Amino acid sequence: MSAAYVVRVAEADADKEACFAVRREVFVGEQGVPEDLEYDAYDAGAVHVLAVREDGVALGTGRLLTGDAAAVKNGGAADVGALGRLAVAKPARGLGVGAALVRAIEDAARERGLAAVDLHAQTHALGFYERLGYVVYGPEFPDAGIPHRAMRKSLG
Repeated sequence: MSAAYVVRVAEADADKEACFAVRREVFVGEQGVPEDLEYDAYDAGAVHVLAVREDGVALGTGRLLTGDAAAVKNGGAADVGALGRLAVAKPARGLGVGAALVRAIEDAARERGLAAVDLHAQTHALGFYERLGYVVYGPEFPDAGIPHRAMRKSLG
């Protein structure tokens, strides 16, 4: 697979559908997350980012929650966004797509004046996020039957 791709905010309906398709493939198909847990009320107000190959094939996605939606995830901090639903299609793994998506979400958080970004990482992905500057806090907890840890990165 060619490594040429772009990451953009998903504004068009087709881009958002591509985001949801990648999430369905990764979380529902590969990891067995029930579809009714994967899609939630937060999707409507989230900032979605999408990585697409030059030919339009979707490679990965992630979302940023802000305001009250983020506060539910981060313990109530108004100036902290919540990164979530980061997914990279299996053929695109190892190309830097995940890191590019995280950077795009952090850029969107900065544009909105946020001081930090929180996330709930699957424990097998802790090293990935640590390499991007995220720090673990709090105990391990299950989400959709998968062990997770809370992490935060200051954007200052």
